[in-house]
Amino acid sequence: MSLAQRILQGEIRAAARLMRDVDDGIASATRELKELYPHTGKAYIIGVTGPPGAGKSTLTDKLIETYRSQGKTVAVVAVDPTSPFSGGAILGDRIRMNRHATDEGVFIRSLGTRGHLGGLSNSANDIIHIFDAMGWDVILVETVGVGQDEVEIVRTAHTSVVVMVPGLGDEIQAIKAGILEIGDVFTVNKADRPDADRTARELETMIAMVMRPESDWTPPVVKSVAQKVEGVADLVARIDDHHRYLVNSGKMHQHEKFYSAQRFADLLKERLFAEVHQCLSDNGRLSETVDAIARRELDPYTAVETILDDALQCAMRKNRLT
Repeated sequence: MSLAQRILQGEIRAAARLMRDVDDGIASATRELKELYPHTGKAYIIGVTGPPGAGKSTLTDKLIETYRSQGKTVAVVAVDPTSPFSGGAILGDRIRMNRHATDEGVFIRSLGTRGHLGGLSNSANDIIHIFDAMGWDVILVETVGVGQDEVEIVRTAHTSVVVMVPGLGDEIQAIKAGILEIGDVFTVNKADRPDADRTARELETMIAMVMRPESDWTPPVVKSVAQKVEGVADLVARIDDHHRYLVNSGKMHQHEKFYSAQRFADLLKERLFAEVHQCLSDNGRLSETVDAIARRELDPYTAVETILDDALQCAMRKNRLT
């Protein structure tokens, strides 16, 4: 049987192998992903994001515990930053969630970003599809610590939970722009610290300032102390409320269309660039063009316009031959 067939039968080792192949960029993994894709679209995907030090990993650990107590299976995609020097990653998220390692209803996969910006790794979406095809009920996606614009999780998750923490300095600066706009549910974690109430109030004020139709979802703000399991049940209840809102309002279908369009565009750009770049490298034109641009004999805009047609034709011929 293929890896995909074994995965559809629930074989954990086959899933782990395909995830490794996906993360390593093995070409054969695409064939398996094609076979799995028709079986996706059933899991509920929850993103957990926020600045470094907000307690995302501890909170994710408690979310696993809560969903397991409800009898749901939980898969976790935990993304850690990759060193720009060694290429390695300290997979701290897996260390914090290690107590679930013997639970057959939990599958934790840690990934390094490998330099990919946006809070996720390049392979995260494919690994989410593998979990989804296997039939996991809930998929938790914990991003690396993000700033104001690294908000790729909103394209992937059905519900995005933004974890904030008091004591970061200027809370207004910390919660504005992209982070404020992507959150479906906000939680002020480590709420036993001073200024937690003020942080929550400022969040609620800024959310209220966003103009939205009355029928639209208004993100709630929940205070939590994940380490003491305080506020976690309330957070899960608000996540469930958002899930019901998406289903009842028809926004779930809109999200799927939005995600599909974005994923298709990403894969198209990735494949086109790879094919065109390879053809230009093979025929030596890439080096010649770059040299001409560096000498100011050719501008980069004209260079792209003049070589694009030839490069695409080259890629098409190559695909016909293979």
